[in-house]
Amino acid sequence: MGILSSLFTGVSGLNANGNALSVVGNNIANISTVGFKSSRSVFADLVSSSLGGAGGAIQTGLGVALNGVQGDFSQGSLSTTSNSLDLAIDGNGFYVLRDAAGAAYYSRAGQFHLDSQNRIVDPSGFFLQGYQVNTSGLTTANISGVSLPTTTAPPNPTSTVDIGANLNSQSTSGAFLLTNPAGTAGFTTSLTVYDSVGNSHLLTTYFTKTAPNTWTYDVVGSTSEVVTSNYNAANINATLGIVRLASGNLTFTTSGALDTESVVTSYDTPATAAGAAGSTVGQAQIDFVGATPNQTITFNFGTSVTTDGGAGMNLTTQFGAASGLVQQSQNGFGAGALQTFSVETNGMVNGRFSNGQVRPLAQLALARFPDPLGLVRTGKNTFAESGTSGQPLIGAATSAGLGRVLSNTLELSNVDLGEQFIDMIAAQRGFQANSRVITTSDEVLQELVNLKR
Repeated sequence: MGILSSLFTGVSGLNANGNALSVVGNNIANISTVGFKSSRSVFADLVSSSLGGAGGAIQTGLGVALNGVQGDFSQGSLSTTSNSLDLAIDGNGFYVLRDAAGAAYYSRAGQFHLDSQNRIVDPSGFFLQGYQVNTSGLTTANISGVSLPTTTAPPNPTSTVDIGANLNSQSTSGAFLLTNPAGTAGFTTSLTVYDSVGNSHLLTTYFTKTAPNTWTYDVVGSTSEVVTSNYNAANINATLGIVRLASGNLTFTTSGALDTESVVTSYDTPATAAGAAGSTVGQAQIDFVGATPNQTITFNFGTSVTTDGGAGMNLTTQFGAASGLVQQSQNGFGAGALQTFSVETNGMVNGRFSNGQVRPLAQLALARFPDPLGLVRTGKNTFAESGTSGQPLIGAATSAGLGRVLSNTLELSNVDLGEQFIDMIAAQRGFQANSRVITTSDEVLQELVNLKR
């Protein structure tokens, strides 16, 4: 039996080394595959047979078997590209993918693109998973396929206007006249605001000094953009095409700080030229054509000393210098379509819209496994979980050791060509040596047969 068993021992060596050559060949074949993780063969000797001796101490081996193919999940080299949806993971995470049937897969290959429905997919059409972000900036708790908006983003009506200016304390006192607004005001500034449907409107604010350390401001709009039938004729200048919308008062301390702000008088009351005073400091009420009536816009001139309990120095002041605008802003914007997007290292997909707004659209989800070596290769650069790998731990990038996402970057195959050639030579020589065992055993058997002659 010893001579015959040597034949089978040689055969086991041929099979094992042949399979090792297949593993090496697969590694070399995927040297250019993005995100590919190489493998290595793991051998184990077979159960030995005992020839006797105390406790079976005299044993001969029965050959070798391929005990497993172990993956190498070390980081591959990174290559820069021009595609913003070429994504690489710098860390231990995996992209979470789902096919059309909802089956989950995991991958390190970050070659993504948008399909016909603006969903982010890989070359096999698997959907990249992540957390969607709504228009209010809130991130959903459940993961789903990441898609970019295909419709026009809704507008945001202006609700707050911040005006920071210096009003010259040496200005002469007077009264604002709608018949000559520019000639009677001490300082003027204009700002574009937006109504409920996203239409833009230019509002001009006229500042007029009425007494020492006291100013009024009058907000004026265009008659073509305001429902003039809601305003008294005394507040309309048809010649200039303007209508007075709101007015208020500002007072300053002797050190030039903003002291008090009054409630705003809105003039959308056609029955009276005096308008109606509001109940909130700085809040005006305006009726734009074709938009929601009574749009409220709060004019903020700073944290005043008496009214707000502040220092009165952060926005509007009154110093002995030329009047001038320091800063001005408003929080509204019109409707816009998605123009471009980018992916941050935390996996956040930010969209830039035609209205100039930049807001988050989604955040990519990454997964990691207790034992990634237990993952099952399913082809197409994907893996599937198994009982050995454990269940995936899924979260946002840069959290829980998942790694960061690099845009315009691809992770290349981690195959080391020099190492593979060495393994190939070792497998080739092992195959040759085991074939010699078989031929030698055959010659010995031939000599045994010849004893009969």
